[in-house]
Amino acid sequence: MGLRILYNSLSAAHKTPFGVLTPGEVCRMTIAIPRSCQTVRVMLVMERENGDAFREFEFQRDHAAELYEYYRLHFALEQPGLFYYYFRITTRNEQFRLLKQGEDTNMEAGDYWQLSCVSTRFPVPPEYEGRVFYQIFPDRFHQAGQCDLTDKLQPYWVHTNLDDPPVWRSNEKGEVLNNDFYGGNLRGIQEKLPYLKALGVEALYLNPIFMAFSSHRYDTADYSRIDPMLGTDDDFQALCDAAHQLGMKIILDGVFSHTGSNSVYFDAEHIFGHGAVSDPASPYRSWYFFRHYPNDYESWWGFHTLPCVNKRDAGFIDYIFGSDESILVKWLRLGADGLRLDVVDELPDDFLMALRVRLRQINPRALLIGEVWEDASNKTSYGVRRRYFTESQLDSVMNYPWRKAILAFVRGEDDGRQLRSAVLSLAENYPAAVLNANLNLLSSHDVPRALTALVDPRDGEREDLAHRTLSPEQLALGKQRLRLASFLQFTLPGAPCIYYGDEAGMTGYRDPFNRGYFPWGREDADLQAHYRSLARLKAAWEPLRRGSVKVLAAGDGRFAFRRTFEGRSVTLWCNASPSAWTDAEQTGKVLFGNPHLPPMSFCAMEEPMC
Repeated sequence: MGLRILYNSLSAAHKTPFGVLTPGEVCRMTIAIPRSCQTVRVMLVMERENGDAFREFEFQRDHAAELYEYYRLHFALEQPGLFYYYFRITTRNEQFRLLKQGEDTNMEAGDYWQLSCVSTRFPVPPEYEGRVFYQIFPDRFHQAGQCDLTDKLQPYWVHTNLDDPPVWRSNEKGEVLNNDFYGGNLRGIQEKLPYLKALGVEALYLNPIFMAFSSHRYDTADYSRIDPMLGTDDDFQALCDAAHQLGMKIILDGVFSHTGSNSVYFDAEHIFGHGAVSDPASPYRSWYFFRHYPNDYESWWGFHTLPCVNKRDAGFIDYIFGSDESILVKWLRLGADGLRLDVVDELPDDFLMALRVRLRQINPRALLIGEVWEDASNKTSYGVRRRYFTESQLDSVMNYPWRKAILAFVRGEDDGRQLRSAVLSLAENYPAAVLNANLNLLSSHDVPRALTALVDPRDGEREDLAHRTLSPEQLALGKQRLRLASFLQFTLPGAPCIYYGDEAGMTGYRDPFNRGYFPWGREDADLQAHYRSLARLKAAWEPLRRGSVKVLAAGDGRFAFRRTFEGRSVTLWCNASPSAWTDAEQTGKVLFGNPHLPPMSFCAMEEPMC
């Protein structure tokens, strides 16, 4: 077998710096070609994201060894953008393209390499790198005191038994109204801040809190008001003030792709009086896309209760963030520290960029998180390649790709090699600060809870899921697996985000069964202690907050990696295999976990200084 041409973009021997570039930053590439090829010329060929030609750079022969000739190139890119590249090699006998095949190279068959040059206009606030987040579904967390429900949208009802499962059956019209409530409110969250602080939480991400008909509140009725069941503006400000005194941040859910049909703005139920439907002269009429006024309109994924908004409408832009009296200004001035943007893929680039500029004008350290389910560096939505990182539109995204990879590894469906690929792919494609601020999640309001997903990932109809429960054996196994999965969640690059109640042992299949009420007084104390320990580990070791990542081992159900920052290193070992990992080469000081690595165990060790 002949020698292969050597180039691996993950290796410092072939490309530095690792991952993305910034404008003007010098990139150094080295490619090793067998001497037997009799190479005449080596070119780096770069294309724009749409496939158009960009630039070509010629390598220079550097030196030769016994078997290989080494060619080097130094270049810089002056403008942000997403690019793809390959090599064109000319020998005495032929010319061919060299492409990527996994982490190897191949002639003509394979993929292009990706290279992003990212804007530095809005750097990620460094205090969010590695910060521990906690996601709260407000209605289901905790209630303290009573709220004035005079203006609560009707009809609704409140569970008297907090152990009831959320309502999942449709009504006689076939609609699931999501209008059953448990009474959780803002004062309840504030009352539990000491609990969250002791857990190690440093930032709260709240699902929507604005006035709405449903319990999930993604059908906004009034962006300017707190939902009556949650409290008042004063309650929100008091929550922010109390959280800030404890060193905690508050991130709100911004739902700007659609509103509720039962809203001040659309008013399909003719409750408010000046909405787009109830008043033909409404100032909000231009916000919506009416195919035939007033009953035929564009709605979010066909849900008629969620009419889509025209994000380029000047009145809508001015109302949301453009004016000094805008919604964004109001809530940031009351204490919010940033936004998580719901379905950010549906917000056009110009809207997102303008919102980003305005957000940083109001608060230069405000955080902007996007809901993206895929690799956000090369995301295409509605036929448009997004510029979340190349134009510095977002600080962070929800890390669903790693969620999928971690769960598969811990369940034993992946021997570790797919996890390695997932980790290195995002590490290479994301700016380092974005990677370290990514929301690493195992559960959310949109997916089954981790404890359930780790032992029973099967989906099904809600009728089936409502009657499916975990056996005691499954529950015990799930908790064992959750410890390993959460270890990865906390120690890989990113900001670990605990979905409320995961640390208490809550279970649940997909929506709405993943949205039960927090089991106060019946929490799993061992799991809580585990999460507290993980948070302490994350906070104490700067390499786990801001360090680079290098995978040391992946396969046979084992996974090891190293995090390094400013000369300090922590090495992490994870054993998801059914047998002990006896040949793990561990040296250094044990920081956390079991250094003997029996099945379903983990270990963190500080590397000795050289």
